[in-house]
Amino acid sequence: MPGAPPQPPERDYWLALTRAVGIGPARFQRLLQHFGSAEAAWRASAAALAAAGLDARVVRQLLALREAVAPIGEEARLAAVGVRALTLADAGYPAALREIADPPPVLFLRGELLPADEWAVAIVGTRRATAYGRQVAETLATALARAGITVVSGLARGIDACAHRAALAAGGRTLAVLGHGLDTIYPPEHQGLAREVAASGALISEFPLGTRPDAPNFPRRNRILAGLARAVVVVEAGRSSGALITAELALEQGRDVYAVPGSIFSPASQGTNALLKDGARPLLDARDLLEDLHFTLVAEQQASRATLPADPTESALLAALDREPRHVDEVARTTGLPIETVSSTLVMMELKGLVRQAGPLSYVRGNR
Repeated sequence: MPGAPPQPPERDYWLALTRAVGIGPARFQRLLQHFGSAEAAWRASAAALAAAGLDARVVRQLLALREAVAPIGEEARLAAVGVRALTLADAGYPAALREIADPPPVLFLRGELLPADEWAVAIVGTRRATAYGRQVAETLATALARAGITVVSGLARGIDACAHRAALAAGGRTLAVLGHGLDTIYPPEHQGLAREVAASGALISEFPLGTRPDAPNFPRRNRILAGLARAVVVVEAGRSSGALITAELALEQGRDVYAVPGSIFSPASQGTNALLKDGARPLLDARDLLEDLHFTLVAEQQASRATLPADPTESALLAALDREPRHVDEVARTTGLPIETVSSTLVMMELKGLVRQAGPLSYVRGNR
């Protein structure tokens, strides 16, 4: 009706629900399945929320949140501090992360995720790194970055920071997965490093703005760190290191886990040596990792992406063509797309080699 306030889109309700204490990935998915949408879950009565499986404490917290938060303001709130969100319903959500058992419903980003980040390796280890551990982390991250591999870590002191800095120094991409909201940087002395990571990759968190760096958050974030990578390398880790949690989660997710051997006398290597004893792959050279995971083909794979359809429009046009010439009018009728869209898109596809002209305004599939 005239003068009515604009209604927030569904994604705003996703963002609002992530702020509800006690609604993690499993409960979030349960609410979506029960109510059919985040909006319906947000608007549900206390009785309906209880019927969906939420306990009384979480129901009370969600109802209180509804009184304090307007979903329509969530995107603007993020944008004001340079943060954007990706939901599981968005096409740009990392494909590798979708595969894990409990993908975060929403990822908060400062920076940018690129298709190249599909080729990623996580480097993790102790915060109390030795000179040996720092040298190994720097050597591995440098080699991976130069090979076009994205280096993933957790922005922590020690091995994490060494891996991020080496990837940046090599001109590569690096992603940092944080255990708190993106309006906070922990440890505080990594403010500058965080800015560099965001400029050449991304800071990533499942935690909404305002979430403090509390200890329980870091083991939880490790599943994302492992989930974004094709392999996890543990450089140095004591017997109680959080890096061992990342390795365990990586194995559960079907990722390859590598451990760098260390001195049997060094407490910093007790965890990595135990991983080797339990069957982790020993890593002595970055080239072994590149060969094991066929990362030597990354440059060719990345180049070949330019010869793939970039979006649904290109895919539809490619499907409408074969080796027999098709006039743009016929292609437009077949796809149901406007003739202007068909003509302009085919021009761009010709530059990529996906199609070629076979006569005036007639196209066939390219030779690639």
